[in-house]
Amino acid sequence: MSEVNALNDIRAVFEKKDSAVYISHLDLNRCMQRAFRRSKLPVWYTEGFNPHVYVMFALALSLGFESSCEIMDFTLTEDIPYEQIKNSLNSVLPDGIRIISVSAPKLKHTEIAFADFKIKIFNDNPVNLREKFIEFVSQEKIIVLKRNKKKQMIETDIKPVINVLDSSAKDEYLEIMLRLPAGTQKNYNPTLLTDVFCKYADIPSNAVRIERERIICSDGKDFS
Repeated sequence: MSEVNALNDIRAVFEKKDSAVYISHLDLNRCMQRAFRRSKLPVWYTEGFNPHVYVMFALALSLGFESSCEIMDFTLTEDIPYEQIKNSLNSVLPDGIRIISVSAPKLKHTEIAFADFKIKIFNDNPVNLREKFIEFVSQEKIIVLKRNKKKQMIETDIKPVINVLDSSAKDEYLEIMLRLPAGTQKNYNPTLLTDVFCKYADIPSNAVRIERERIICSDGKDFS
């Protein structure tokens, strides 16, 4: 009778920055599949006609966004120290993707409720741009086009769901800290806000840089 190994569920937090922001979600999955094979870690493969490394990401990240809080779940067939897992993966991952921490999962993905974003809008006059932004978010409604569950584009008022945590004028850009609903029930992309604001302020949308900084549960605690 063959020996049966105990399965160990693992949750890794990783960053995706610099040139890696142009790796799509589908290509990120392929990238991680390659990294697991090259790392020689004892990962668990799915069964069936097309076995592959079991990997699950908490929230897909839009192309072009940076992040310091991406979540990836996978399973090992052996008990390996967390630091060794982290170092093994970091030694084979491409530039811009780095494992920050490794631990056992504590929460289910369904408990994700919000995500925090840091938005930078580059401009010659950040002080004036901040005044325009405050004026913009003070409107009674902020109407955008958003795709519904039937894949139809409909007008939606996002004013009730956006939470501007802070805004400040830096030397070369306006910095906005924004919290939006995220997860399996509701998921709002920050470009819904930045696209309409750029039109409002008459500035190019390519002046915007977005980074996801936190994934949060309904109680306000970090998802882990």
